[in-house]
Parts: sequence; structure tokens; C-alpha cells
Amino acid sequence: MGKLCVVKLGIKFPAVLDNFQNTTERDYTGWPDRLYVIDKDGKIAYKAGPGPFGFKPKGVADTLQQLLPDVK
Repeated sequence: MGKLCVVKLGIKFPAVLDNFQNTTERDYTGWPDRLYVIDKDGKIAYKAGPGPFGFKPKGVADTLQQLLPDVK
């Protein structure tokens, strides 16, 4: 189900989605919510401020552009 949604949205980079049982949320609850970008080595490349007001989509986009300069 999650992969289908990503395909429909046209997302062209790996994305991690929780399942309907919220297993990841239960196991790794990060409160408050944050946006993260994880690089190819598994390290945090970008961590937004606490959400929802700390979410900075431009920071995510800029980080992804740095990590994947050839992807448009």
C-alpha cells in the first residue's frame, strides 16, 4: 500500500512509510514530530525543528539536492 502511494505521488527517491499498525511510530516515537533526511550511509543529513511549526520543507529539498545533485 505505501509503495503504491509513493508511486502515485511521483516520488523518485526512497521513502519510508509506516504501516497501518504504526509499528515504527510505536517503536521509535519521536516527540514532537520531526522531518529527517537520511543519507546513503544511514547518517542523518537533515533534521528539522520540532513540528509542525519547525518543519522546513525547503531544508529537506536543499539537503536532497546536495545529496542527489543529478536528480531533478
